Amino acid sequence: MSEFAFERPLVLWLIVLVIICFIKCRAKESALLFPHLSILKKAADKKSFLPEFLKAVAIFGLIFSLAGPVAIDKSVELKKRGYDIVLALDASGSMREKGFDKSNPFKTKFEVVKELVKDFIKRRVNDNIGVVIFGSFSYIASPLSFNKDVVNKILDYLDIGIAGQKTAISDALIESISMLKDSKAKSKVIILLTDGIDTASKTPISVAMKMAKKYHIKIYTIGIGQRRGIDERLLSWIAEESGGEYFFARTAKDLHKVYATIDKLEKSEIRGKEFVKKAELYPYVLFVAILALLGYIYIYSKRGF
Repeated sequence: MSEFAFERPLVLWLIVLVIICFIKCRAKESALLFPHLSILKKAADKKSFLPEFLKAVAIFGLIFSLAGPVAIDKSVELKKRGYDIVLALDASGSMREKGFDKSNPFKTKFEVVKELVKDFIKRRVNDNIGVVIFGSFSYIASPLSFNKDVVNKILDYLDIGIAGQKTAISDALIESISMLKDSKAKSKVIILLTDGIDTASKTPISVAMKMAKKYHIKIYTIGIGQRRGIDERLLSWIAEESGGEYFFARTAKDLHKVYATIDKLEKSEIRGKEFVKKAELYPYVLFVAILALLGYIYIYSKRGF
């Protein structure tokens, strides 16, 4: 909403002096403008309201112009420094294993992961989220999007074995990096979750890591389930090389803590900055004052002054 103000409000005190002069100094004013009062007496008697009004408008308009009238529009812009995050999720056959969630042992690991990932996505209010699914091959399930509801609905349709029964960790990373490489975000993050060992990738992991470094992408890796079934050495190396961190989660409760920890480590920043837009109004006021002055001069010139 716009507000009206003056940049030099002290100038407005001149209005008081002018009013006093109008009341107390009328004869002196005429004497200053027209020294030969005896010659102009007849014309003075013919004074009307209009020229006096125009004179007042010209004088007060000039004072208002000097005071610097402005229309101020204040607005606050929230500068959100969000992240571009890709969640790479293992949907291979081993994710069908049950008992990962002690409170509900009939749920598969993949079902538990989807629930926790949905909760994580909802908390990342200012971030762009994408999802990559991998098994024997990898593919983009959801491109980067700010629409968290759409991303979570897509997760509902994903199931075990949708990308094959094996595990292609390196290919999943390359797919995730390809989604992030053209990102303009200051922070680009991949969170890769798996319960197995890379058995199906067509591209060496060294290529994926070179790409991650080239595009300044940080990778967090999460191993879930039984340690004997996870290549923790590889996952640790991937995280360390990219500036991320490796986490192990034996149960659903542990995995919940892992996502909460990552959420804190990669906290989005929100800053408020007030912008003030000023529109100068003095040209309009000055224009009216000049018109009034010209009108005043015209009237008196027609009277023979």
